[in-house]
Amino acid sequence: MIIIKSFYTGPLSVNCYVATDEATKKTFMVDPGGHNVDMVNYIKNNHLDLEYIILTHGHGDHMGGVPDMRKEFPKAKLIGCIHEKAMLEDPNLNMSNMVYGYPIAFSADRYVTDGETLKIGELELKFLHTPGHTPGGMCILVGDTVFSGDTLFEQSIGRTDFPGSSFPAIINSIREKLFTLPDDTKVLPGHMSPTTIGFEKENNPFV
Repeated sequence: MIIIKSFYTGPLSVNCYVATDEATKKTFMVDPGGHNVDMVNYIKNNHLDLEYIILTHGHGDHMGGVPDMRKEFPKAKLIGCIHEKAMLEDPNLNMSNMVYGYPIAFSADRYVTDGETLKIGELELKFLHTPGHTPGGMCILVGDTVFSGDTLFEQSIGRTDFPGSSFPAIINSIREKLFTLPDDTKVLPGHMSPTTIGFEKENNPFV
């Protein structure tokens, strides 16, 4: 069973998710936009074993907390999509200066590709490459839950007016990678409220 706790992080209030395999306490974190004391205390006080920090994409508001989280949890390995490597390593591309006022750049410990899987405790994660908001944007599917980053929101989609963004690409990603999931799949986005695939198929005006 998966236990998921959400925290607002960073100056743009990104949803950062801490997801734990209840049986083993093996844990992963999705998109730390900044340092959050409550989030750090939640992990430490519950003796969770944070194995991975996973980025849905490389924009500064979603990755700005990585340096602090690596200091707090030095065992945790960082995962990103292989197509986002250039953005993570270049502050001009990830726009961290705009978000934080100073550059942030780093390399992931592991870069993954579309369809690749990862076991964390008894959980199996599947990485779905969903370009459009960024070239290397990806979603993370775990059972009946998908962490959608800035690809799919409640009745909205990620912005496509950034360098490297593409409206046709994000629509294609949503239709081919997300709307093919079961309707009851829970969608946990990078901003705004949770939703479901079925609700978005019926109500999202962009797709």
